[in-house]
Amino acid sequence: MNKILRNFTYILGTVAVLLTSSCSDNIDPEVTSLNADRLFSPINLEARIVNKTSVRLSWTNNAKADSYTIELYAEDSLQFSGTPVQTIPGVTAENLPYVIAGLEGETQYSARVKAVGESITESKWSGVAFKTDAEQIFQNIIPEELTATAVTLHWPAGEMATNITLSPGAINHTVTAEEIAAGAVTITGLTGETSYTAKLMNGTKTRGTITFATLIDLGGAIAVHPEDDLQALVSEANNGDVFALYPGTYNVAAKFTVGKSIAIKAVRPNDKPIIDGYISIEDGAALELKEIVLDGTLSEGSQALVFNTATGFGDLKIDGCEIKNYSKGLIYINVAATIESITINNSIIHDVVCSGGDFIDNRAGAPKVITLTNSTVYNSVSARDFIRVDDKSSSFAGVTPTITVDHCTLNGVANTSNRLLYVRFKGNKITFTNNIVTNTGAIFSNQSSTAAPTFSGNNYFNAPGLFTGGSATSLIFDDSATSLDPGFTDVASGNFKVSQEDIIYKGIGDPRWLK
Repeated sequence: MNKILRNFTYILGTVAVLLTSSCSDNIDPEVTSLNADRLFSPINLEARIVNKTSVRLSWTNNAKADSYTIELYAEDSLQFSGTPVQTIPGVTAENLPYVIAGLEGETQYSARVKAVGESITESKWSGVAFKTDAEQIFQNIIPEELTATAVTLHWPAGEMATNITLSPGAINHTVTAEEIAAGAVTITGLTGETSYTAKLMNGTKTRGTITFATLIDLGGAIAVHPEDDLQALVSEANNGDVFALYPGTYNVAAKFTVGKSIAIKAVRPNDKPIIDGYISIEDGAALELKEIVLDGTLSEGSQALVFNTATGFGDLKIDGCEIKNYSKGLIYINVAATIESITINNSIIHDVVCSGGDFIDNRAGAPKVITLTNSTVYNSVSARDFIRVDDKSSSFAGVTPTITVDHCTLNGVANTSNRLLYVRFKGNKITFTNNIVTNTGAIFSNQSSTAAPTFSGNNYFNAPGLFTGGSATSLIFDDSATSLDPGFTDVASGNFKVSQEDIIYKGIGDPRWLK
C-alpha cells in the first residue's frame, strides 16, 4: 500500500513538472511588429461632399505604402461594376485628404482605394459610397433686376439647361437656345413681397438653386421718403397699414412711437432705410420691421425697442434688419404686458452695449415666445445678460415662455461671467441649437429656475464657461458641443465668415457666414 502511494506521488510530481514546463514554453513573446506579405487595405476611409460637386476622400495613412490608387465609379453604390470614370494613381500621404472636383450633381458614386508599395504586394480595395449635392451655378441676383413682379436670373453663359421652375406658383419656364447662350432669363408675373425658390434644371438634374424675395408692391403700401414726417404718418395709421420706406435716413428725434399694428419695410432691401432713434411700442400694437436699419445714435441712452404700456401686445417681428449703436439694450419690457411673440431673424446686431440693461430684458412682463434665428450679435452685451426673463408668472396665469436660439453667431456677448440665459419665469422652455459662441467668459445660467435647454449641434470657442469644469457657478453646461476655432475672417470689422471646414460642413452658426 505504501509502495502504491509512493508511486502515485511520484507520478503526480512528474506530471506537475511537465505541465509547468509545457505552459512556460508556450507563452508567446510580446508582439512588437506585424510582418505581412502584402499591404493592409486603407482604413477609416471617409467621403465628404464639399462645394456641392466635389468629394473629399480621407483615410489613415499606412507608413509602408508608397502611394495609393483611387478608382471612381458613377451611378454606383459599392458594386464597382463596369469601367471606372476616373482612375487616379500615385496619390501620396502628402496629398491627403484628396479632393476630386468637377463631378456631376445629384449623382451616386462609389470610390475605392488601395495601397501600393515597392517589393510588397498591393493591398485589397477599401470602398465608400456617396452622393453629390445639386449643382449651384446660379449667380447672385443684380438688385436693379429685381422688382415686385419680375426677376432676371443669371448663370454662366453657354451652360446647358432645359427649364427653370419657381415656387410657389408652380411656374415653369422652358429655356431657349438664346437664353442658354446669354446665361440669363427674365421671369415675369411674380407677386410682390413673396419669397421664391428658383431651380435651374437640365432634365432631371438640378444645376442651380436660388432663393429671393420680390420687392414690396407699392400699390398696397404707403410710400414714405426721407423728407416725409414718418412719425406723423404712423400716428395717423390704421391697424394693418404697411409703410414702404425709400432709402435714406429718417430722423425721428430720440423717440419714435408706434401705437397701431403696422409694418415698416424697405422699398429696396439692398439699400436699407435708416431710422435714427428708439421705438416705443404702445397700446397693444403689433410691429413688423423688414430690411430696416435701426440706429441708436440719437436715442439718448435707450434700448432699441421698448414696450411702454401695461396691456396685451401682438407680435414683434424683426427680419433682415441691422440694429446698432444703442447703449442700454435691444428690447426692454418693464411694464405688466403680455407679448404674443418676439421674433428676430436674419439680422445683424452690433454695438448694443447694454449699460444698465440686458440685451433682451423682461423685468415685469410676459413674452410668450422669444425666437432668435439666423442672426449675428457682436461687439454687444459686454457686461450684462443676453436673455433675461424675470419671474412674473404669478401675474400671468397660464403663460410659459418658450425661448429658441438657433443658427446664430454670438461673439463676445455676456463677457464678464454673465449669463446667456437668465430665465426665471416658471415653466420656461429653452432650445439652444446650431449656434457658434466665441470669445466670452459667459455661462449659461446660475439659476435653478432656468430650464435645462435642449442642446444640439453647437460650437463654442474660447468660451470655457459653457463646458463642464469651466465655471464654478454655472448650473448648466453643454458638453455635446464642439470647441473648434471657426477661423473668422475679421472679427474687428464684423466679418464672421467661417473657414473651419467641419463647422461649414455641419452648417453651424449664422448661415450668411458659411457660404
